[in-house]
Amino acid sequence: MNPETLPRTLGELRAAGHRPRSVKTEIHDNLLAALRAGENPWPGIVGFSRTVLPQFERALLAGHDIVLLGERGQGKTRLLRTLAGLLDEWTPVIEGSELAEHPLEPITPVSRRRAAELGDELPVRWLHRSQRYTEKLATPDTSVGDLIGDIDPVKVAEGRSLGDPETIHFGLVPRAHRGIVAINELPDLAERIQVALLNVMEERDIQVRGYSLRLPLDVLMVATANPEDYTNRGRIITPLKDRFGAEIRTHYPLDVAAEVEVVRQESNLVAEVGEPLLEVLARFVRNLRESPVIDQRSGVSARFAVAAAETVAAAALRRSALTGEQPAVARPVDLDAVPAVLRGKLEFEPGEEGREHEHLVHLLRRAVAETARDFFGGLNLRPLVEAVTDGHLVTTGERVPGADVLAALPELPVLHEVATRAGVSADDSPGRIASAVELALESLYLARQLAKDSDDATTVYGP
Repeated sequence: MNPETLPRTLGELRAAGHRPRSVKTEIHDNLLAALRAGENPWPGIVGFSRTVLPQFERALLAGHDIVLLGERGQGKTRLLRTLAGLLDEWTPVIEGSELAEHPLEPITPVSRRRAAELGDELPVRWLHRSQRYTEKLATPDTSVGDLIGDIDPVKVAEGRSLGDPETIHFGLVPRAHRGIVAINELPDLAERIQVALLNVMEERDIQVRGYSLRLPLDVLMVATANPEDYTNRGRIITPLKDRFGAEIRTHYPLDVAAEVEVVRQESNLVAEVGEPLLEVLARFVRNLRESPVIDQRSGVSARFAVAAAETVAAAALRRSALTGEQPAVARPVDLDAVPAVLRGKLEFEPGEEGREHEHLVHLLRRAVAETARDFFGGLNLRPLVEAVTDGHLVTTGERVPGADVLAALPELPVLHEVATRAGVSADDSPGRIASAVELALESLYLARQLAKDSDDATTVYGP
C-alpha cells in the first residue's frame, strides 16, 4: 500500500468508507487471517511453536494484556517485537496530533477543537505499524512522568493555568495511543510507578499531579519479567498483576536442533562453522543449564551459545589470517577459546570460586563426546587409532592449517567416511575435512583410545 495514494483529509477518509478499529481488534483480525492462510505470524521465533505460541495466540485472540515470564535470553523481547507485524500496515492519524489520534475519534481537547473547527478538512497523515510499537526497559529511576506524564512548566509559563489539560506533557504510555506498549523487566519498576499504570490499564484515564484527565487510551500493554524467585529487586504488585489477562511462561530451546537454529539465526559468523561444531556448542549450553555448579535461577542465556559460535568463528578467521589458509573454517581446536572468553557470562553457585574454568572444560568435553557419538556412532574408527599408534602423530593448533593436519595421516578409507558423516565431501577444502577428522580424534581421546599433549600453541594426538 502506497501512503501517497491514501486519503489526506477527514472528508476523503469518510468517503473511502474507513472504519476505526481498536488495537486489540486489529491484532485479533490479522492474527486470525494469518492462521487461516497458513502463514507464520511469528517470523524468527524458534522453539516455541508447540508451547509458548499457542498460549500467546489464545491470549491475543481473547484481547488480553500479557506478561511473559522467563529467565534471561529466552527470546521474550524478540517475541513481543513481532507483535507489530500483526498491526495494519498503515493507519490514519490526525496530522499534528500529539497522541496519534484517529481522525474519526479524537480524544484530547486540542484535537477535538480542531476537528470541530475544520470538519472534513481536518488533515490526515498515515502512520506505519513500525512506529506503533513502543518499548521501555524498566529501571529503578523510571518516574511517573516518564511513563504517564507531567506538568510542562513551559506551557504554564505561557499563561495557561495548572488545571488546563493542555499543560500536560504526555509520557510514554499515552504517546503509544493506538499502539503497543512493551515494558521489559516490569518488576524493576518501583511499586509507586506500577500503581500509576493501574488506571491506564483498567479505567483508561491518566492522573498527573492530582489532575485527572479522562482519555480513552487504546493500547495493548505487554511486559516481560524474570521469575520472582530470581528477581529479588522487586515484584509485580498484585493489583497490577491482576490487570494482565495472561501470564505466559517461556523457556529455553527444548532440543539441540532448535538451539542450533537459534545460533544460526542470531549469530554473525566471520568464518565458517560447520554443523558438528554448532551441535557441540548447543549441547554445551544444554549441559550448562543442567549443571548443579551453575546458578540456574539466573539462567544460561541463548546469547551465550551465540557468543560462543562467534568466538569460535573468530578463532578460525585469526588462523586463516596467520596461515593464509582459505576458506576460514572452524575446527574443534577453536573450541578451546570458549571457556576462557565467556566464563564471565555465567553465574556460578557459591563455593565454586577458582574452579570455574575446570567445570566449563569438563562440560565442553562432554558436549564434544556426545556430538561425536551422534555423528560417528557405528563407525569403526580403529584404523585411525592404529595409524596414530603406528607413529602418525597429528599436530593441530591455532597456527596449524588444515592441510597439515591431513598430511600427518596416511590415506585411510575411514577418513572419507568421517568426512561424509560430518557433511563434507572427499574433494572438499582441507579445512573442512580436517575439522571432521579433528572431531574424530578428539572423540578417541575422550574415549581414552588416544593420548593428547597440549601446550599454549599446539595439540598433539598420539598413542
